[in-house]
Amino acid sequence: MRQISAAYTKAVKELLREKAALFWTIAWPIMWVLIGSFSFTGSAPQQVIPYIKGSIAISMMVFALMIAGMSNLPASIAGDRANGLLSKLISMPIKPYKDFIGRISAVITLSLLAAALVIVVGIAVGARFTGTGVEIPQAVGFVFLVICASAGVGLIIGTLIKNLQGAIMTGVGIAVITSAISGLFVPYEGLPVPLQTFARIYPISSAQASIVHLLAGPNMVAYNPLTSGQIALTIALSFALLLVGTVLYSRLGWKLE
Repeated sequence: MRQISAAYTKAVKELLREKAALFWTIAWPIMWVLIGSFSFTGSAPQQVIPYIKGSIAISMMVFALMIAGMSNLPASIAGDRANGLLSKLISMPIKPYKDFIGRISAVITLSLLAAALVIVVGIAVGARFTGTGVEIPQAVGFVFLVICASAGVGLIIGTLIKNLQGAIMTGVGIAVITSAISGLFVPYEGLPVPLQTFARIYPISSAQASIVHLLAGPNMVAYNPLTSGQIALTIALSFALLLVGTVLYSRLGWKLE
């Protein structure tokens, strides 16, 4: 536990000191909540606008979770590699999974902080949610799947991209591009058919649609993401990404070069 705690504390301090990480994880999604809430709801009926704003807030919350996992996590790995700390850790009697758990826990902490701030700002500008009772813990479950999938991608990037800036920008680039083509930035119904298929397969966008369906209402989603088959696919692919990332990091990233 001491090794996990040490890795967690170090990673949290590094993330909080990194201005770029805080900007992309917290400031950028909040900016888009504000822009979306005042720019994309003008022609909608007044009674629907609060739930559209809620949908926008959820999408930006998911984007914040993506950035934390896909950019901040590999930045932590690449930074330790660049300053020689990763080599020292590898030479010590420390298991890779303990380092992994500490880093992931730090990213989850920052992710949840960013998610909470994005939702609070969304509510402040008029976002409203319909989810109550059992729908809230169900939505939290899909948030967990977003974190798993994003962390998996981040571990893959952190293992394969050695340079710090390269790791950061690769993660940001993947998060932005996949968000743009999977329905986070553009309404699902506005996507061409091949991208609609991708949006249903990509576990992060599928989980986002599920959260919107649960908390903002089914009318805010153009398809039903809560069928048993769709949920099973989202769960399987989220954990598959995390598993692939963990295996790559343990076998390729966690070794002396």
